[in-house]
Amino acid sequence: MDTPGIAMTTRTPSARERQVSEFTTLSKAVQETGLMRRRHAYYWVRFLVLTALLALTFTAFVVVGPSWWQLVIAALVAVLLGQVMFLGHDAAHRQIFESGRWNDWSSLVIANLYAGMSYGWWQHKHSRHHAKPNQIGADPDIATDVIVFHTEDLKAPRTGLRGWLTQRQGWLFFPLLLLEGLNLHISGVKTIFGRAPVKRRPVEIAFVMLRLGGYLALVFWLLPVGMAFAFLGVQLGLFGLYMGAVFAPNHKGMPLVPRDARIDFLRRQVLMSRNVRGGRMTDLFMGGLNYQTEHHLFPSMPSPNLRRVQPLVRAFCAEHRVPYTETTLLQSYGIVVRHLNAVGLAARDPFQCPLAAELRSAR
Repeated sequence: MDTPGIAMTTRTPSARERQVSEFTTLSKAVQETGLMRRRHAYYWVRFLVLTALLALTFTAFVVVGPSWWQLVIAALVAVLLGQVMFLGHDAAHRQIFESGRWNDWSSLVIANLYAGMSYGWWQHKHSRHHAKPNQIGADPDIATDVIVFHTEDLKAPRTGLRGWLTQRQGWLFFPLLLLEGLNLHISGVKTIFGRAPVKRRPVEIAFVMLRLGGYLALVFWLLPVGMAFAFLGVQLGLFGLYMGAVFAPNHKGMPLVPRDARIDFLRRQVLMSRNVRGGRMTDLFMGGLNYQTEHHLFPSMPSPNLRRVQPLVRAFCAEHRVPYTETTLLQSYGIVVRHLNAVGLAARDPFQCPLAAELRSAR
C-alpha cells in the first residue's frame, strides 16, 4: 500500500550508470571464479627456470669463447631476456604477490638487475597506456616519433626523405624494431639519471649499472672487439624485435580515441584491444599478452589465468554487444603494417608532387 502524501517514482538509470553496472557485474562474476587468486608456485617455478637457463647460457658463453657460434648464444639470450621481461611485467601489475612492496622489489630485480632496464621508467609509461589505451595525447605508446601512429600531433606534413620513409613506415616497422632493444636501455638510463622523480632511484641506478657494466665488461673481455659488437648487435636487435613483435599486435590498428573523448572502462579496454588466437606455444611466445582484452580488464590477474577467463569475458561482451576482437598472429601483423602505411600516407604533404619527390631523393 502506498504511503499517503509520498509520490512513488522510479528513476531510470542513466547510460553511464548502466555501463558502470555492466563492468561491476562482469567483475563480480570473475571474482567468483577464483581466477584473481595469486599463483605463487607458478611464478616461483618460472623465475627459477629462467634463472637456471640464463646461468646455463652464461656457462655456454664462457665455454664457447671467441667463436662465431656466440651469435647463436646471443639469440638465445635475446629470447630469454624477453621472457624475463614478461615476468617483470607481471610483477609490475601486482600479479605475483599480494604485497605491493614485494611486487616492486621483484620488478626491480627482474627488470633492472636481470634485464638492465629501468622499472621506474617502464612502469610510468605503461601505467599511462593502461589508463587510456589508444587515446590521442594520453597513451605514450601512440605518441608521434620516428613512427607516426596518427597525424593529429604533426606540426607539418613530412616531406623529402623523411616523408618517403613515413609513407612506407608499415613495411619498415619491423626492421626498425631491431633498434628498439637499444632504445629501451637508453630510455631507462636517461630516466634514472634525469630530473624526473624516480622511486628508489639509488637502487635502480645500482642495479642497472651493475647489470650493464658487468655485461659489457664480460663480452668485451672474452670476445674480440668485432665479434663483441656483433654479439651485442644480434642480442639487442633480436630482443627489440621480440618485444615489438609481442606488444604491437595488441593495440596497433585498433580504433584511436579522440583526445577529449569519455568512454566507460569496459568499452575503453575492450574496443581498443586485440587478442591473438593460438595454442600453448602462442601463450609462451607472447607471455600471456595474447589475451590482451582480459589483461586490460583485469591487469592484476595472474597471466596463466587469462586463458581460463577468456570464455567468460567473450560471452559477456557478446551478450552486451561490445565488439570483441581476436585474430591470428600473422593476421595481426598484416593489420599493423597496413594501418601504419595508411597513417604514413596521410602524413605526407598533399601538395607534393610524387615525381618531383622521387627525383629529389634520387639526387
